[in-house]
Amino acid sequence: MKALFTTPLGPVLLQASPTALQSARLLHPADPLPVLSDDTRHSPILRQATAWLSAYFSRAPLPPQPNLLPQGTAYSRRVWTVLRTVPYGQTLSYGQLARLLQPASSPRAVGQAVGRNPLFLFIPCHRVTAAHTLGGFAYGIEAKRWLLQWEGAALG
Repeated sequence: MKALFTTPLGPVLLQASPTALQSARLLHPADPLPVLSDDTRHSPILRQATAWLSAYFSRAPLPPQPNLLPQGTAYSRRVWTVLRTVPYGQTLSYGQLARLLQPASSPRAVGQAVGRNPLFLFIPCHRVTAAHTLGGFAYGIEAKRWLLQWEGAALG
């Protein structure tokens, strides 16, 4: 099941199984918009996901996230699990995230896993920065800056 959710950054394509959100991807402006039926009527997971996004973009208290089932390697899933603990409005560096993993890992490997995150915003990869810069972001540095400013993160 799929749904589109419009955000200030552009449309987010959501994809879910009957039991979990599997993908949330910010579409590039050049991407053609998919033609979708309104699967949110039939999917509790998509309803939860759109309610969560709506709260996020209106600065309302965030409701519980839907069940998430990102597809990736065991290592990537470990990184994403730790990444989900980074609080709203805060950041940490790739090196700090690497040290939080058990066993500790390399910042470069962490960066690669963060870049493969299939659940835009639900797994907050925009909150990971390089040691002295914002670092990269799959959706562009301006989107990352916008999200961090939206959350009130200190950008140094």
